[in-house]
Amino acid sequence: MAYYFSEPSHTFNEYLLVPGYSSAECIPANVSLRTPIVKFRKGEQSALYANIPTVSAIMQAVSDDRMAIALAQEGGISFIYGSQTIESEAAMVARVKSYKAGFIVSDSNLRPEQTLADVLALKERTGHATMAVTDDGTATGKLLGVVTGRDYRVSRMERDVKVSAFMTPFDKLITAPADTTLKAANDIIWDRKLNSLPLVDEQQHLVYMVFRKDYDSHKANSLELLDAEKRYVVGAGINTRDYAERVPALVEAGADVLCIDSSEGFSEWQSRTLAWIREQYGDDVKVGAGNVVDREGFRFLAEAGADFVKVGIGGGSICITREQKGIGRGQATAVIEVAAARDEYFRETGIYVPICSDGGIVHDYHCTLALAMGADFLMLGRYFSRFDESPTNKININGSYMKEYWGEGSSRARNWQRYDMGGDKKLSFEEGVDSYVPYAGSLKDNLGLTLSKVRSTMCNCGALSIPEFQKKAKITLVSATSIVEGGAHDVVLKETSSTSK
Repeated sequence: MAYYFSEPSHTFNEYLLVPGYSSAECIPANVSLRTPIVKFRKGEQSALYANIPTVSAIMQAVSDDRMAIALAQEGGISFIYGSQTIESEAAMVARVKSYKAGFIVSDSNLRPEQTLADVLALKERTGHATMAVTDDGTATGKLLGVVTGRDYRVSRMERDVKVSAFMTPFDKLITAPADTTLKAANDIIWDRKLNSLPLVDEQQHLVYMVFRKDYDSHKANSLELLDAEKRYVVGAGINTRDYAERVPALVEAGADVLCIDSSEGFSEWQSRTLAWIREQYGDDVKVGAGNVVDREGFRFLAEAGADFVKVGIGGGSICITREQKGIGRGQATAVIEVAAARDEYFRETGIYVPICSDGGIVHDYHCTLALAMGADFLMLGRYFSRFDESPTNKININGSYMKEYWGEGSSRARNWQRYDMGGDKKLSFEEGVDSYVPYAGSLKDNLGLTLSKVRSTMCNCGALSIPEFQKKAKITLVSATSIVEGGAHDVVLKETSSTSK
């Protein structure tokens, strides 16, 4: 006879935190969100911490090298998507590790024969007003000029006028050699009152752009996450098929942590993958596994050698696994049970295996609840897909800007490695959808607001760190009626320009 759970599973939306005593020390500025990413023994430190408890999902529509750099600057980690060639994923990892803060590889580039229409389209897609004009339209081509908003007037120019006719040509630009230090580059920018400074090699090829605005940004990134060599920390996704080829390439490229990307992790395929990594690298290569939703699944992966365990099946906004296959569990219930299993395993073995809550986050306060329920960190997909730094296109739909967002189990992603159970190299059926999400602007501004809410709520509960929060938090299940009561009700709302996530 099938086993029946005695209680229904619940989502984050069905819970609230009850405030605790707050001392005068409990102010958001004193809250630390530092959290362990990989397992460690009692009395020791984890080999890898994040300064904020958020990582970006292993998805084509979310995590590439640009997202990884932006999130590391804020103290988090991106797991670059694995549903691409080994060479391409390794190259993304290498670009993150070789990135020098303040030195930007131009992502808005034009050829001189392109037109004003192309300029406007590129600006709409990237949001950047400064564009390099190179002989081949790439970020490393021979620099011929630069286009900024001061070089054209949309109201006075035809859309088919060529870029070469209105760009600022190379001989009118102030540039610097490729080996210029960041301090020297910033000095030139300030002394010459520039907004940007191209760095070029001896053949006039563009190497980097340095922007005035990035100076203050760099100074403001007090939580940026760096390795021992002062390079940004980056993660990468792997699968249970080509790990023997993919893992060595990612390790060689410099990946700090790997994660098996799978919709369901309680399987022999994952234990085989973990065993191979341990045989080849011992504990030197850090790798997470998942996803699971109960104690049994956690114990299996912890005993198989996972450095962290990812929790959640079917709770993602673009995931239709529950609808298609009828498996999964409410995310809050899954996190609560797996967190209890983690603590039980720690008491028995002295090994603490962090857990990552993956999916089910709709509102900012859900992040706080997930941490209170025991998650060490959170993996977010839809949340990060809305930002400038995600790799998808920004599209105007009926007057509103949107970003494309699709699941790894969708036909568009064709990520059969994540879902296939051992058959042909194809998706038997879809477990994810292709969609749009409202464009939200920059990662820094939005993530800063979300984390300020987390810190403020932790103070309301009398906690200044995530471990203390998990010990002190008091959580109550709420009725359907009280959920309605929690929002604005019995009033006529004024229209405002502000929106909440």
